[in-house]
Amino acid sequence: MGPRVTAVAIAAILLLSACTSGTPQQGKARSGPTSSPTPAAGTVAWTDCGGGFQCRSVPVPLDYAHPAAGTIDIALNRKPATDQANRIGSLLINPGGPGASGVDWVSGSAAALSILNRRFDLVGFDPRGVSRSSPVQCLDRTAQDAFNALDSVLDDPVEKQATIQADKEYAAACAQRNAKILPFLDTESAARDLDLIRAALGDAKLTYLGFSYGTYLGQMYAHLFPTHVRALSLDAVVDPAISLNDLTLAQVVGFEQNLRTFLADCTARKAASPPCEWAQSGDPYAKLVALMLRFDTSPMLVGNRLLTRGLAMTGVLWRVYYQPTWPLLEAELAQIDHGNGALLLASADDYNGRNADGSYTNELDANNAVNCLDHPVPTDIAAYDALGPAFASASQFFGPWSQYSALTCAYWPAKPTQTIGPLRADGAPPILLVGGTNDPATPYAWAQGVHQQLAGSVLLTRQGNGHGSYGESVCATQAENAYLINLTLPPAGTVCT
Repeated sequence: MGPRVTAVAIAAILLLSACTSGTPQQGKARSGPTSSPTPAAGTVAWTDCGGGFQCRSVPVPLDYAHPAAGTIDIALNRKPATDQANRIGSLLINPGGPGASGVDWVSGSAAALSILNRRFDLVGFDPRGVSRSSPVQCLDRTAQDAFNALDSVLDDPVEKQATIQADKEYAAACAQRNAKILPFLDTESAARDLDLIRAALGDAKLTYLGFSYGTYLGQMYAHLFPTHVRALSLDAVVDPAISLNDLTLAQVVGFEQNLRTFLADCTARKAASPPCEWAQSGDPYAKLVALMLRFDTSPMLVGNRLLTRGLAMTGVLWRVYYQPTWPLLEAELAQIDHGNGALLLASADDYNGRNADGSYTNELDANNAVNCLDHPVPTDIAAYDALGPAFASASQFFGPWSQYSALTCAYWPAKPTQTIGPLRADGAPPILLVGGTNDPATPYAWAQGVHQQLAGSVLLTRQGNGHGSYGESVCATQAENAYLINLTLPPAGTVCT
């Protein structure tokens, strides 16, 4: 969720120790259990890439409907199991997005996964269209800066027309630069890639840890290849039976709740030592709303850049995602009070994948490319206009800003390949689902919904704020480790804090 983003959920952060008018377009029906062309088992040749990691790629068909028409390479890295005598196999990990690099995430998080790394080779992969795997890139850095800085609160005709035009131009640029791959970046294709990776690694069945969007990829895999599953731990669950606009609305509710909890805590520490500075003068929520209104007409100069309302909203959203990052938001808002917007702008840049040199990762482009294929959306602007009351009611702060967030997909040149609906996995072993009761990016109700859809699944509940549970809760982390290593599921109804 974001200003120019159709994100279902951005990647999890490991926190251990360290279209027809007004009607969704219908794509092709989801296929049932299937098989993929399979490379010889164990044929992945690894090269050393430093720090105890090995790297390689696996060729996969660009178009599974025409597998002889050409291939693309999926980039992998792995950290071999430290207890080789008791090695179970490979643990494939997807950190979310869609669009996040699993290669980068595993490189940065392997130390925090040491318990799993004893028994598993930790394997990261960049899904098709992401980072090192035929990456989608739509705009140059100057155009990307302008696109991200747009104000997504379309409260006057000029802003509305500017956003519509920007979305159309962005979609056209994506088509022009990525014509070959753009129609083939859907999650079903990525799940088929995952099965080829499993086979190439020499694993008879898949052991998988997926966060956020990675839970949707995991569900798709179990739907297509139920008999190839050993264990799937799906943390911060996405419900495939909900439309993109309804997913975004549910996120708006969750982010509003987390923002208000953050500000209530700030108010409670008004007289503490040190105090929460943002609560020193006036109601902190009203103050935040007023700040964004001020940025709408008078952006704050930060060096040679402007902190616009769109960028400031993005910065706030990113810090609300995870409760351990709330102190960062507190510091960023305190600096705003002192006339310095550099920290809040840096937060927005982090979310948007903007590097220190002004270049961008391709995470948000890949995010749009995948979501627009996976989620049919209305193509008539009137359908988005009609969302106004529901979004404003859900959140005065985030609602109007998010109302048109799926509009990019209305103009997407590659048509959706999926329909909205549950993904069954009949024939798969029990799957572990983990949901947080006040997770803003993947609301708990989504985990409950998927629990009903996946026969035999077990739902572990974490009570608390923030996105994702592995590494955030010792109880949840231990339960996920026990399941992945020993196939021991927590008792039904288990609640962690």
